[in-house]
Amino acid sequence: MKPIEILVDADACPVKEEVYRVARRYGLPVKVVANAWINVPQEELIERVLVDEGFDAADDWIAERAHSRAIVITSDIPLAKRCLDAGATVIGPTGRPFTEASIGNAMASRALMEHLRAMGEITGGPKPMDKRARSTFLSALDEAVVKLRRQRPPIPPARQ
Repeated sequence: MKPIEILVDADACPVKEEVYRVARRYGLPVKVVANAWINVPQEELIERVLVDEGFDAADDWIAERAHSRAIVITSDIPLAKRCLDAGATVIGPTGRPFTEASIGNAMASRALMEHLRAMGEITGGPKPMDKRARSTFLSALDEAVVKLRRQRPPIPPARQ
């Protein structure tokens, strides 16, 4: 069974400090993935991963390494879908988990907003992070870690 790890889509991620706090508490490795240099704490558990500057390079890196014991932090809906398909736990920076039940609606909403922007409609961006949203995110991440830690490795079949 793979160890639990946290993969962060660092592009515009407003909750990196919260991720580091939870990772320290549980001793979990964190990979902060970006296609440009980003400052991360110089700690054994926290690793900066620089990828090529190609379109979706960071997303591809994360999706290729997502697994059932990974927690992915992203607001990128197509990346969230790819990671869910790989069995990962996916949480948005607001603390909203992406699930198999919710990803379809999220993809449809994203497509609608993209269409409205293409038509020239002003759709605005996400609300700024406040203390409540950060607290919600911390709770969701902590809950995801606890859930994965409670999972037991499968018992191998008895040999005959």
